Amino acid sequence: MSLVEDRGTVAPADTFHSTDPANGSLVAELPVHTADDVAAAVARAREAAQAWGALGFSGRRTRLAAYRGYLARRMHELADLVHRENGKPHADALLEITLAVDHLAWAGAHAKKTLGPRSVAPGLLAANHQAVLEYQPLGVVGVIGPWNYPVFTPMGSIAYALAAGNAVVFKPSEFTPAVGMWLAEAWAAAVPDLPDALQVVTGLGETGAALCRAGVGKVAFTGSTATGKKVMATCAETLTPVLMECGGKDAMIVDDDADVAAAADAAVWGAMSNGGQTCIGIERVYATTAVHDAFVAAVTAKVSALRPGSDEAAAYGPMTMPSQADVVRRHLDAATADGGRAATGGTLTDGYVAPTVLLDVPETSAAVQEETFGPTITITRVDDAEQALELANGTSLGLGGSVFTGSARRGMDLARRMRSGMTSINSVITFASVPSLPFGGVGDSGFGRIHGEDGLREFTRAKAITRQRFALPVPLMSFARPEKAADALARVMGLVHGRHR
Repeated sequence: MSLVEDRGTVAPADTFHSTDPANGSLVAELPVHTADDVAAAVARAREAAQAWGALGFSGRRTRLAAYRGYLARRMHELADLVHRENGKPHADALLEITLAVDHLAWAGAHAKKTLGPRSVAPGLLAANHQAVLEYQPLGVVGVIGPWNYPVFTPMGSIAYALAAGNAVVFKPSEFTPAVGMWLAEAWAAAVPDLPDALQVVTGLGETGAALCRAGVGKVAFTGSTATGKKVMATCAETLTPVLMECGGKDAMIVDDDADVAAAADAAVWGAMSNGGQTCIGIERVYATTAVHDAFVAAVTAKVSALRPGSDEAAAYGPMTMPSQADVVRRHLDAATADGGRAATGGTLTDGYVAPTVLLDVPETSAAVQEETFGPTITITRVDDAEQALELANGTSLGLGGSVFTGSARRGMDLARRMRSGMTSINSVITFASVPSLPFGGVGDSGFGRIHGEDGLREFTRAKAITRQRFALPVPLMSFARPEKAADALARVMGLVHGRHR
């Protein structure tokens, strides 16, 4: 998620290396695009945006369908690259790509209905006018993507920005730049008449900063809260709007009547899949006294069967970003220093973190309050779900969350009151797989939304138009207005609205 760190060696000044996090082997050597390179890409994108916008919703939908078809036919090829560059198992990479293709299909199919012109009620004072609302593209959208889900996550911005009529310049993470290049090359192959509608620039922090300063209509960023603040500060120099999807410290509540086996299975997947490098992964669990011991036993049993590694039989891969392993180690040390204990795991060897279950960790510990982004989970005993909710809402982060309960009514109540942008009931992370639902957080987890209708509108500007259909017998907005017209209007408004108390 960093814009400033590089894994492996830096080649000559104009290139950098992307390497396999499992063994350090070279995946690709890519250019470090300069500010001039980025400006040139944005200029090409700005020209392409004119032609892309002129295609209309139907023309864009056809080309977006061609793009998703290209991706769908080459899923294994792309998954192999994701596996080599990110480290996740091939099967998990396939799941990620499948979700990205599904979102691409939804965005193309629903853009016209969501963004197209429509008449709205003009109200009493403008009853002689037609009022029209439409959503116009911003022109060029800059996307700064993460390394943990290098296809699915940036596609949440790319697909929706394209469907809304924008061209996109994508700066992938320096840890997964080859995946970003593959996506751009796939676009050029699938949409040869407008290859510049989706371009990729590669490099380190300065390349990302250059994109922020390049005069794009908006920057969509996914990454850590700390880096997000730097991106916002850079964009502020040119008043460039931003969408921030930052980190999470997602909590799961396990209530008295929860299905313990199902909750344990979901918690382990939410915490350990992708090596725990999931912004909406489960990092904290609050289990009521009635189910706590059974839940801990079920979780530790499932975790004991997991093995990290680079082979296809491994449950998850290595830490993709070496410095993230340092964060995990710091949190593990903090948890034990603060009085917690590891029921299982707690070790880190050669970039692989053993699946770790932490118990009795105080709420003030960094292991509970800060995003760990590794295959660890804290489990805390609480008196009841209300105490669990209070603790779940006790961090500055608020991205996703989960509630397990046997009561549909209770589940909805807890989900609504959880301080998060998204919550799943009796599952984890499900909201991310539903294209029609918006995705985003609150607090230090960021602002703005991708996915769904909100995600389409995120990459547009609302345009309001009124058209006078006939003139009023008494003009109200004119210096020729009769002397008593305003008093008469006030009496009418008093009759219509004055009775309400």
